Amino acid sequence: RPVRAFGGAAMTWDYVTVDREGPVAVVRFDRKENLNAFNQHLVRELTEVASTFHDDLETHYVVLAGAPEAFSAGADLKDAASWKLAEKTDVQRRHRFYAGVRLCKMWEEMPQITIAAMERMAVGAGVAIALACDWRVLGRSAFLYVPEVKIGLNLQWGALPRLVTLVGPARAKRITLMCEKMDAATALAWGLVDEVAEDGKTVEVALAMARKTAEMPPATVRLMKEAINATAGALHRATAFADGDQSQLTGSFEAARTARERFAKR
Repeated sequence: RPVRAFGGAAMTWDYVTVDREGPVAVVRFDRKENLNAFNQHLVRELTEVASTFHDDLETHYVVLAGAPEAFSAGADLKDAASWKLAEKTDVQRRHRFYAGVRLCKMWEEMPQITIAAMERMAVGAGVAIALACDWRVLGRSAFLYVPEVKIGLNLQWGALPRLVTLVGPARAKRITLMCEKMDAATALAWGLVDEVAEDGKTVEVALAMARKTAEMPPATVRLMKEAINATAGALHRATAFADGDQSQLTGSFEAARTARERFAKR
């Protein structure tokens, strides 16, 4: 298990490592299975890792990278902790459905500039956490894919208002309702990603972006990030506060259960 020290305390994670070089940190998450899909254990670890940066006054840029073969294939439909909730109380069930919301909120509210470096594919939850970052770098042959509606779910994790803010309502509808795989060129043209890198070089490009911005006074950079987020996301919480409840509702529909089972067998 990788161990890193923060504030004198040792932190241990199964799927996540943190490497630092001056004011820049690279956070890598890799389950080494299921194309790096999110299970509840990974969600907890990435939430915990993000929390360690909130009082970090030395790190000013954080690059978030997934596995080389996939940034993430989305939510793990085979994860029992995610889907087998019959024995949970209503409060426990609701807490579970908001785990991804808490994760993305923790990353979005980090004072550091955050850059998602995405190789091969970013699907569903993988897109959601990338949207919570400040910038996104996508590999040239990689794709983005938001298939939630295809399996009877709404786009959750607070991602929908972030998506609408970036691409506008018509394109947000196309992305979520047509469930098309979006190539890197389209994602760049639509403003969903900020840079396209050669395959295998997304972290390198993200680091170059971080180092260029690191020439600026760090306190002012933090202030500007907070100001821009406050302006752009003023209504995000108001429009997405119940998306976990909506996910629990839509996921319980018979058509959704059937679609999810069929999708998981692929």
